Amino acid sequence: MSGREGATAARVAGRPQWETVAVSPGWVRRYRIQAVWVDVVCALAAGLFALFARFGQVTPYVTPYVVISGCLPVMWVYALSLGRVYEPRLIGVGPEEFRRVLRCGVTLTAATAVGAYMTKIEVARGYVILALPLATLLTLLARYGLRRMLHGRRARGACMRRVVAAGHRASVTEIVERFRRERYHGMEIVAVCLPGHERGDVAGVPVAGDFSDLPLVVEQERADTVAVLACPELDGVALRRLAWRLERTHTELVVAPALMEVAGPRTTIRPVAGLPLLHVEHPELTGGRQYAKNVFDRCVAASLLVVLSPLLVGLALAVRASGSGPVLFRQTRVGRDGMLFTIFKFRTMREGAERQRVELVSDDDGVLFKIRNDPRVTPLGAFLRRHSLDELPQLINVLLGHMSLVGPRPPLPEEVARYGDDVRRRLLVRPGMTGLWQVSGRSDLSWEESVRLDLRYVENWSLMMDLQILWKTWSAVARGAGAY
Repeated sequence: MSGREGATAARVAGRPQWETVAVSPGWVRRYRIQAVWVDVVCALAAGLFALFARFGQVTPYVTPYVVISGCLPVMWVYALSLGRVYEPRLIGVGPEEFRRVLRCGVTLTAATAVGAYMTKIEVARGYVILALPLATLLTLLARYGLRRMLHGRRARGACMRRVVAAGHRASVTEIVERFRRERYHGMEIVAVCLPGHERGDVAGVPVAGDFSDLPLVVEQERADTVAVLACPELDGVALRRLAWRLERTHTELVVAPALMEVAGPRTTIRPVAGLPLLHVEHPELTGGRQYAKNVFDRCVAASLLVVLSPLLVGLALAVRASGSGPVLFRQTRVGRDGMLFTIFKFRTMREGAERQRVELVSDDDGVLFKIRNDPRVTPLGAFLRRHSLDELPQLINVLLGHMSLVGPRPPLPEEVARYGDDVRRRLLVRPGMTGLWQVSGRSDLSWEESVRLDLRYVENWSLMMDLQILWKTWSAVARGAGAY
């Protein structure tokens, strides 16, 4: 009996097809068990370290702290459970998991201090100050390691959520292709529901029915998530009814709003006249936060220039020895608000490369000119490009205020001349040495995808996002993927 026939039979028997109780995928349960054991080990290690660091050796006076160290893993896991750190929706993506771990650590430390003060219990402050913050730090590092392992499994097609997408064909096609590019999100669309009676497939994914068939398709495909894209047919009432049906099977419902590129910090839900209205704040392109970003960029750039000076001298000598031509390549780029500046890079091409560029450019290259196996690139230049070492002199541009550490890709004047009105929004902030484009595929990205990432950064930038991108840049540069 097929899934659709079985569901029909269930309805005939008087039981709606969506009343089947869904169970979390096996990999989710295993991951949560791993996370619990990792948290136990981290808390135990932190307690033992604090014990010996504070007291040095075990004596009768220290015995209570030995017991506390043994109980600390239970207290820590219980605190994380209360903080809902083990929720399946946090697995694998987003900063919320780390924020909750940090919040639990701060709360438990404060609660311990306040509790000891109120009950007049003498507690060694040195032990508490060492044990709980160290447990928090170790847990954050261990959770990051678990996430990296999970991303590796997802890159091989394992540990994926089975998703049914609902929306119009164009928006569904976009999200299918995006999930395929960014597999670390763990979303695999197994079926699609379109309005009306459309059939066939969307980007290789079969169309299983229309919006009224969603609960049936979820059961038939054994999906654990429904992704609803912005469309007029699925309005507030329809979404509420769909949520009621899906909650009986514990199927997760995610809704992609029309403002897909606007991040959470800029959107707040405020009740007005009894209606929950979504308020969208304007991006902060000037003011105190931009000033703080500028100070941060210049301080880090100056520090890196000092620390990396031996490497920079060595690379300069290697470039000089690799052939004739200047050590530094200078080129005019477009910065914030369309201002022109001279960018600095280590030379990676042979002399006369700019003249040869005319021969290599074709009408099909689009706005962005990038080719694999560029014949103008020297062997040393290929190595420098693969690991982005040729871009280290751009720290001078950051120090001079032409560029930022993180931002959109610095464009050429001829590229800007071909920009549309939407793309020109990239010029509202300083270009960056790295950015979302750097950690999402580099030169392998299409022009449209590169623009989308740059605009996402302009709309949603924050100092925390900059730090996250800088952290991810190291692994992207080490792999050398997408650089040519």
